[in-house]
Amino acid sequence: MLSDLEIAQQAKMKPVLDVAKGIGILEDELEMYGKYKAKITLDVLKRLDGKPQGKYIDVTAITPTPLGEGKTVTTIGLSLGLNKIEKKVVTVIRQPSLGPVFGIKGGAAGGGYSQVLPMEDFNLHLTGDVHAVSIAHNLCAAFLDNALLRGNKLNIDPASITWRRVVDVSDRALRNIVIGLGTKDDGIPRQTGFDISVASELMAILALTSGLPDLRKRLGMICVGTTYDGRPVTAEDLQVAGAMAVLMKDAIKPNLLQTTENTACFVHAGPFANIAHGNSSIIADNIALKLADYVVTESGFGADMGMEKFMNIKCRCSGLVPNCVVIVCTVRALKMHSGKFTMVAGKPLDEGLVRENLQALEEGMCNLRKHIENAKLFGVPVVVAVNRFTTDTDNEISLIRKRAVEAGAEDAVLSEVWAKGGEGGRELAQAVVRACEKKTDFKFLYPLDVPIKEKIGAIAVKIYGAKDVSYSPAAEEKIKLYTKFGYDRLPVCMAKTHLSISHEPSWKGAPGGYTLPIRDIRASVGAGFLYPLCGDMRTMPGLPSVPAGVKVDIDSEGRVVGLF
Repeated sequence: MLSDLEIAQQAKMKPVLDVAKGIGILEDELEMYGKYKAKITLDVLKRLDGKPQGKYIDVTAITPTPLGEGKTVTTIGLSLGLNKIEKKVVTVIRQPSLGPVFGIKGGAAGGGYSQVLPMEDFNLHLTGDVHAVSIAHNLCAAFLDNALLRGNKLNIDPASITWRRVVDVSDRALRNIVIGLGTKDDGIPRQTGFDISVASELMAILALTSGLPDLRKRLGMICVGTTYDGRPVTAEDLQVAGAMAVLMKDAIKPNLLQTTENTACFVHAGPFANIAHGNSSIIADNIALKLADYVVTESGFGADMGMEKFMNIKCRCSGLVPNCVVIVCTVRALKMHSGKFTMVAGKPLDEGLVRENLQALEEGMCNLRKHIENAKLFGVPVVVAVNRFTTDTDNEISLIRKRAVEAGAEDAVLSEVWAKGGEGGRELAQAVVRACEKKTDFKFLYPLDVPIKEKIGAIAVKIYGAKDVSYSPAAEEKIKLYTKFGYDRLPVCMAKTHLSISHEPSWKGAPGGYTLPIRDIRASVGAGFLYPLCGDMRTMPGLPSVPAGVKVDIDSEGRVVGLF
């Protein structure tokens, strides 16, 4: 079997101008980045204003294993399947972080015959959006430390500063650092650290903004700390927000690429779902919905993570309402959720995961049931996609189908898009079309005008299955401070592990009856949310013992090799 990269490099691509023409984008609405990728100017929204919107589909998943369950593969494959049944479709996904690309997961362009092309560009620098986010973020950090050095006229309390620096590499050595060492001209010494770039508030803003004026306004609202007398200090106070907007003026334009079957794929923004809201941009979705009959996007990690934030944050911000949720699952992940098996990236799978084991599958089915329940809390029809691996048996697939429908899914369908591309997604596409015709009763999980603790509690109890929430003294102080500032009207964006519905990564299945610990709460005022940190949650990943990057190289002809 060819590798994902070999399949991608052998695929025949169309010029991006032809891809754009196929969905109704004019040449003047493109900014070319070579022959096969382009940025879409926001002028297209003015031209399409007043056009009806297509159907809106969010692809999510059960709680994933460290290996992932094929959510991006399914997102792209569903789009290919819709195209096969003659539906006009656009895929909208996030740009991957270089941290995971060179860390544990490797490339994130899908896989097999269900990928985004050019695969190498997609996984690497693309058109430089992540770099723009990083430099704009770090410019704000530089202005902040310069303000401290130059007499601290804003009266900033260094102990209150929450604005760290970012880099798009997984590097645990940068989590906690001391800056300003050396002479007095080298800055004010203080403890700080680095987050990964996709955890930057600027990345979240990029995904949630409606346009350049809104971007500029949001950047000015960013809160970097407080004064000694307890007032918020913003990027506008630092007089850096305008320069940050200039650095991001091109990043705000979505990127146009194509799939392995030459359908259109918009790639824009890349916030993590276990740290930020984990969804691609509202701008890209709005453009796609005016151009296509069906728009397929995806939310990061499980339905307790990216999907919950898609509903409560992205849909609230955009005003868009999904017509269907697709939950991706695999036989091996459901077996793992029985608690009998573990998965470690880079190590062979336990034999119990690759041979038929209906009892373990049955015991792990609670995780799928909980995620179906979570999706239905928002009043949206659910379709389950079973991403098939070669070791899965017909009996196992049948059991998942039966239990999914019993749990309230409209349908549970086999997906073979990795091996067959669009042909392997026909049945899934037909099920999604049927689900999209169902009436939705969309609702948010909580209103905005309730206290911070009530919003956190709603997510903890209804989505995570907790019975209660505990708060550290630091979190209690932040709740008082943010309520004083008026930030209590913002939605919440929970930061927690993606490896469990709970805060504890080792708890599999559908944990219940526990107390969810909130150790701190931070404010992303420009993005428009508060983010509580659940348990031991890190905003800078580390590399594994054998990083994926050790396989990446360039051959004698200048081609990338080893990229997944």
